[in-house]
Amino acid sequence: MPISKVLVVDDSPTERHFLVDLLTKNGYQVSTAENAEEALTKTKEVKPDLILMDVVLPGQNGFHATRALSRDDETKHIPVIICTSKGQETDKIWGMRQGAKDYMVKPIDQAKLLAKISALA
Repeated sequence: MPISKVLVVDDSPTERHFLVDLLTKNGYQVSTAENAEEALTKTKEVKPDLILMDVVLPGQNGFHATRALSRDDETKHIPVIICTSKGQETDKIWGMRQGAKDYMVKPIDQAKLLAKISALA
C-alpha cells in the first residue's frame, strides 16, 4: 500500500515544522498532533498511512499511544515509526514491543527517514 498521508505526533513546534516541511516537500499529505490523546483521535479521523510518533509528550506518552493504536482493530494496520530523543537500547526494544514498525533517534536523518517510509510502502 503506498504511503501518501502521514500523521506527525510531536509536542515540539520546531520538530513538527521540520517533519511537516520535509514530508510535504517529498509529496506527502501531512497532519499533526501535539499529544497522544489528539493523535488517537486524529488517527481515526484522518486515517493516515503512517504515523511518526514522539515518545516524550504531555499526558500520555508515545509508547502508550503506540500500544493503543496497535491493539485497536481500526488502527492496528497503520505503521508507526517512533521518532524520539530517547536513544537507549531499552527504549528501542520497548518501543518495538508496543507495536512500532521502526525506531529513530533525534536529530532525525532526513534521508534515512525517507528511506524507511519508502521501505514500508
